[in-house]
Amino acid sequence: MSNSFIERPRTFCALGGALLTTSALPGVVPIMHAAMGCGASIYWNQYGSTGYLGAGYCGGLAAPSSNIQEKDVVFGGLDRLDEQVRSTIEIIEGGLYVILTGCTPDIIGDDINSVVRKFQAEGRNVIGAETGGFRGDGYAGYDIVLSALANAFVTPSAHKKAKKVNLLGVVPGQDAFWRGNLLKLRSLLERLGLEVNSFFTEYDTLDSIQNSGNSSLTILVSEFFGLKAAKAFESAHGIPYCENPFPIGPAATEIFLRCVADRLRIPRKKVDSLIIEETRRYFRYVERIADAYNDLDWQRYAVVVGDANYAPALTKFAADDLGWLPELMVVTTSVSEEDEPRIERVVNTLTSGCAVRVVYETDPTEIKSHFWKYAPRGSDALHQDSFSPAFVIGSHLEREFAADIGAEHLTVSFPVGNRVVMNRGYACFDGSLSLIEDLLSVIAAQR
Repeated sequence: MSNSFIERPRTFCALGGALLTTSALPGVVPIMHAAMGCGASIYWNQYGSTGYLGAGYCGGLAAPSSNIQEKDVVFGGLDRLDEQVRSTIEIIEGGLYVILTGCTPDIIGDDINSVVRKFQAEGRNVIGAETGGFRGDGYAGYDIVLSALANAFVTPSAHKKAKKVNLLGVVPGQDAFWRGNLLKLRSLLERLGLEVNSFFTEYDTLDSIQNSGNSSLTILVSEFFGLKAAKAFESAHGIPYCENPFPIGPAATEIFLRCVADRLRIPRKKVDSLIIEETRRYFRYVERIADAYNDLDWQRYAVVVGDANYAPALTKFAADDLGWLPELMVVTTSVSEEDEPRIERVVNTLTSGCAVRVVYETDPTEIKSHFWKYAPRGSDALHQDSFSPAFVIGSHLEREFAADIGAEHLTVSFPVGNRVVMNRGYACFDGSLSLIEDLLSVIAAQR
């Protein structure tokens, strides 16, 4: 379902997503071929929406840019790009330089590949990606960059390592908790005996990315983000992929681990052992908070707002693991009608049996109206007294909505402008413990 609403958007443009993705890769230097101001606009938006994610080595305001002007639009900007690439290589140390295009060069048809070929002929590690903002949102930018890596940088290998995998689907910046999420996912997969190329963590290197062509499987922790990149790895390197919903909590993580193990033929005994150990450890922590949870009545009705990764994952966790009652799930990603059943399948198969109404909406002002259609103000249509006690799990754009219905609120999904995020993550067993802490701490703070 598409939506034309653009005020207070919930995603970067394709260039923004590509810039954040590229600057998160180890040893990679982005070079924007774009109009003046594109990089700065992306960076200032980045500050207020990604948990105050900084520029890194050479992202944000430090990212090199051709800053093309009117004369470049009229006569073409390739000479200016050539000059910029050459000066960037001379001044900024990097293992790989990635040219990212903005809207203007893409519209006028600048052939960046001609510049790329020129520098590659000189033995320079330069590749290009057409990432004009009109090509999609920030998630599309992620896919475009990783597809370019697969097609133009990753070394082909006929020999595949049986227990080596690529991990995709967590989008830097669009997921403010990407660092922590990737680390938690990587740690669990390594305990299954796998060698994991996760692209963006401190344990990844440019060499490991370049040699990712000998992996035997691409693991997607998303059914929507990273799919085109996974297909690029399959087409260019013969690496199959498996899609999985983003795992939050023990129930979803067990499903994820068993799916991966089945694809890689990991012995069932090894998988069972890991799941039993992690589940036991998880509940050792949960049982210590259970007294307060029950005695102080911390169960809540919930509204969940997030992208196609977070909304279903958070809803499943709230219902099946936390024991809350999610009544409404709002998906903020623009998805096709054909893809909607894939999202709804998660909430239609909750083991708790909760009935969750699903809507697709990018406009934050409309979320309130969807809620009141479901539970009209001043009526007793939903509950005997009111929608209370209630909790809204979403982005910082839902704070006003939460206040209006008298609900507590935690920012988890993009944009994240009222929290500072470093290595926190909500994926898997450990991540869900952090999520419980954060949710219940909001409630406890009201006492």
